[in-house]
Amino acid sequence: MKYYLTTPIYYVNAAPHIGHTYTTMAADLVARWKRMQGYETVLTTGTDEHGQKIERAAKAVGKSPQEYADTISAEFSRQWTGLNLGIDRFRRTSDPRHHAVVQDLFRRCKDNGYVYKSAYTGQYCVSCELYVNEAKPGDPCPDCGRPTETVTEENFFFKLSAFQDRLLELYDKDPLFIQPETRRNEVIAFVKQGLSDLSISRTTIKWGIPVPDEEKHVFYVWFDALSTYMSAVDGEGLWPADLHLIGKEIVRFHAIYWPAFLWAAGLPIPKRIFAHGWLLFENDKMSKSRGNIVRATPIQEVMGADALRYFLMREVPFGQDGGFSYDALVGRYNSDLANGLGNLVSRGLSMVQQYRQGIVPAAPSVAENVAEAARNAIAAVKTHFDNFEFSKGLEAVWGMLSVVDKFIVEQAPWKLVKSPDPADRAKLDTALYTTVESVRVAAVLLSPVLPESCARIWAQLGLAGSPGDAGIAALDWGQYPAGHAIGAPSAVFPRIDAKPAIEKMRELEEAETARQNALVGKKPEPAGMAEGVAPIAETIDIEAFTKVDLRVGVVLSAEKVKGSDKLLHLKVDIGEKQPRTIVAGIAMAYKPEQMTGRKVVIVANLQPRKLRGIESKGMIVAASLEGGQPTLAGFLEDVPVGARLK
Repeated sequence: MKYYLTTPIYYVNAAPHIGHTYTTMAADLVARWKRMQGYETVLTTGTDEHGQKIERAAKAVGKSPQEYADTISAEFSRQWTGLNLGIDRFRRTSDPRHHAVVQDLFRRCKDNGYVYKSAYTGQYCVSCELYVNEAKPGDPCPDCGRPTETVTEENFFFKLSAFQDRLLELYDKDPLFIQPETRRNEVIAFVKQGLSDLSISRTTIKWGIPVPDEEKHVFYVWFDALSTYMSAVDGEGLWPADLHLIGKEIVRFHAIYWPAFLWAAGLPIPKRIFAHGWLLFENDKMSKSRGNIVRATPIQEVMGADALRYFLMREVPFGQDGGFSYDALVGRYNSDLANGLGNLVSRGLSMVQQYRQGIVPAAPSVAENVAEAARNAIAAVKTHFDNFEFSKGLEAVWGMLSVVDKFIVEQAPWKLVKSPDPADRAKLDTALYTTVESVRVAAVLLSPVLPESCARIWAQLGLAGSPGDAGIAALDWGQYPAGHAIGAPSAVFPRIDAKPAIEKMRELEEAETARQNALVGKKPEPAGMAEGVAPIAETIDIEAFTKVDLRVGVVLSAEKVKGSDKLLHLKVDIGEKQPRTIVAGIAMAYKPEQMTGRKVVIVANLQPRKLRGIESKGMIVAASLEGGQPTLAGFLEDVPVGARLK
């Protein structure tokens, strides 16, 4: 049986941070779990290296696009190796083998009548690498809020509109094609709004894969990048993929564009797409511009890769947004790993060493309550891991460990060992064997999440090989060989003092930031401007400023715009007879219920524009670092609705 899964093909506009690590660790967990189940598993990742952003980033630091991409791609590869992630295929989009697959996909789509050439003039977002069809010159991108640019060029277009009904039929007939359900519902809502044909080539850039027989055209990022999932295993008989594991911000491209491309080419589509949520740092999405990036390497150096992997898989229900903080990381480590699993291993094996000279005795009887707890945990892990519910699966294991701890306290081996009564000696042997067997089962169950630590536990149990290689069959209760000698007990998870550990991780984070900046030749920020702060715009006279009509308004209602994670549809009273309709890109920072009744500042004389089919009559004023989450402007005193700012 084969199982082929992928991470996103990570963009080389920046070196890897903990968000990339989160996805890749989850994919590695799935791969290890599938191997334990007997699947021939292949895990692919790689780097997406083409596009205008890379051209500009490379030029800014005096490098060629290829040199820039080589540097950042090597960082991703180094990171995954250092974190002990079992990557089987690493494909770069600059690889000529990938180029051949992209060009073949294009020829298939074109030969089947799904590609045509046309001219386009409109607004383009360099950051999102998307045309913004309804935008006008000067309008911001509705997804990221950055300014759009006016472009005129000849493009090849893909007939995405031809696949609207077929996509909706797919989502209906196969509810598991997109998971979790919230992402599925968002995609369905977006497709039901209607699909426009998609530009798949560019003539204004050179850094990309050439379109066959069209020298001035290179492929657009998504037609290029998505094909990496096939090029990484070309000729191996592994396509279609069983799972694409991605972040929620790119689900539209994977769940809409990618199946349509493949159908147009007459190729099979992937079986499942799972889009997880974001890691939020201090309630905000991590970004370079906000200076709140967290990287895996400093955490690994202080606490180990397994500690980070456990925290990410246990703390955050997979599929939802979740918070990251150093305090929570250390707290979870000490409570679950040091005081929980680590203490049980040390305690149990030390008793065998002290009371039976390191030889695990046969159990005269079975501790049924512990055996039952183990069976329940095994069943729960199988169900939850298969459904990508990693936190629930881990919770079930710790439920079993709690039963074992209680069993040890009730049996009190330290008392039994002092008793001359043969019945008590039998109870001691049962207690020791039960504890060791529980540790063995836990090591197997947890090996996809804690591979390095469980391998050390396995060695302390005196067992050959590794718990991951033992497979699912090793989970049956009672397989530890009686009379077997354990290894030397040692602390697997020594307790960590929070304050110095956190200080050290922050110190290493600063050093890692400086190292990564130096890699690409990034120069220090100009004096007087903090990192991420946009430069002061060109000066204007007072007459130009007075033309901007800023008014105080109160939000009457707010709701999310269908098909967008970032937009809110607001009704705002600014003292007119009818409230204003305003579409604002603040949904990642403010929930709808937080907006109702809130006083805001709006630009009242801005020309109306349509966003996602909704006419927006004004713009809400907010502050942010470049590319960061917005913070709405407000007042300390009570200001009447309709008041003008001067």
